[in-house]
Amino acid sequence: MRFHFALTLQALWTGVCQAAMQHYPAAAWGHYDVCKSQVYSDEGLTWDYMACQPEAADMTQYLKVTLDPPNITCGDPPETYCALENPYMCNNECDATTEELAHPPGLMFDTEGRNPTTFWQSTSWKKYPKPLLVNITLSWNKTIELTEDIVLTFESGRPEQMVLEKSLDYGRTWQPYQFYATDCLDAFTMEPKTVQDLTQHTLLDIICTEDYSRGYVWKNDKTVRFEIKDRFALFAGPRLHNMASLYGQLDTTKKLRDFFTITDLRIRLLRPATGATMVDENNLSRYFYAISDIKVQGRCKCNLHANSCVYDKEKLSCECEHNTTGPDCGRCKRNYQGRAWSAGSYLPIPKGTANICIPSNIGPVIRPNVSSLGVANRKEVAPQVALSTAPSVHVANSKRARVCDNELLRCQNGGTCISNVRCNCPPGYTGLLCEKRRCESELGGCGGPDSGQAHLTPPSTSRLLLLLLLGSALLREASCRPAVL
Repeated sequence: MRFHFALTLQALWTGVCQAAMQHYPAAAWGHYDVCKSQVYSDEGLTWDYMACQPEAADMTQYLKVTLDPPNITCGDPPETYCALENPYMCNNECDATTEELAHPPGLMFDTEGRNPTTFWQSTSWKKYPKPLLVNITLSWNKTIELTEDIVLTFESGRPEQMVLEKSLDYGRTWQPYQFYATDCLDAFTMEPKTVQDLTQHTLLDIICTEDYSRGYVWKNDKTVRFEIKDRFALFAGPRLHNMASLYGQLDTTKKLRDFFTITDLRIRLLRPATGATMVDENNLSRYFYAISDIKVQGRCKCNLHANSCVYDKEKLSCECEHNTTGPDCGRCKRNYQGRAWSAGSYLPIPKGTANICIPSNIGPVIRPNVSSLGVANRKEVAPQVALSTAPSVHVANSKRARVCDNELLRCQNGGTCISNVRCNCPPGYTGLLCEKRRCESELGGCGGPDSGQAHLTPPSTSRLLLLLLLGSALLREASCRPAVL
């Protein structure tokens, strides 16, 4: 019977070890969706801080779009267009005064999958040979970190010349992201390259590619990309399994981090698709730009100090944690300037380092950071504040901090939670969650004659055996837990 129980316990612990080894699979690294959690320490219930960031989202929901020149959208006056592949099929009308025939800029960001497809459309190239130039500027009024490829879908044939640009200072200055052309040497005096030609050392190089302009199969080749994930893969591997390598580079190389960070994007359309080597001057209504969709996937940049970003009054801002403040959590809150502000760090995987701001009147204290398995896996500078001795801890750490609730932080031993801020303990118990017997602090302890508690009885043989088995299992934990990078 006892032998069978020991085997069952060993099998159960083996399963726990296997689960622990799969707890942070490489493909799932980098979520960083929790900023802090409450853990028990020698000082009581305290906060364990972690680097955190908002989930990636469709950032086109939050942008402002500007076109230059402002009157470049078709429909004023109404105009009839011919199909690029058939100059005699001229049945496409654009009229800004009729909803069904209008093609305003907002249609670049509406829900796709409609039939017929909706799209923005420019005026035709009726002023040829003067260039048909259009600037489409996407502004967020917030720093954004790109997480997926930027994808443009054209309905008029992809442009023969185009530049994608970025700004990091809200449109005051611009830098090219990538050049696109049917002939890079002729258009921009640049050798044609692809993202596959880049290496870790040349990742920041600005290239001109012919992949998205050359060839005229307009019905099938509609998209133009700026490849974010292919650049990530130079450090993280083809399937982005080695995210620790990428995060290490992002942590230590500011230029790399800034490369994937924007406040604005600008699409410069320089020459429309012609489908031939010569422009048909007798039918210029064939030549125009039309974009049905723009995809920009990313997250608010919060310097690893927030896991959510709110959109209020047409503006994005981080909901800052770690006693930080500002649109990007870029400075310490008032009265929390006990040391200089610092961005969070992705390392060590998987929780990173929070680098919280500490109260101005409390010096930094090194305390171990306790992981979810209860083992110290890194150290972090943090204020040594126990919840049980800081009634204003909700203000000091987060407005959403809770001492108790009815789900995860339940009051123990029959206590009841009062407004999520304290436990009302029954007679005989005390502590933040009613976890301590009151007699432990009395003269004579819980075994004293005046304690009101029954004397402790020595454990039985079976209980001692169970404790020995558990102790043995805990010793095996070190051998089955994976090393934390």
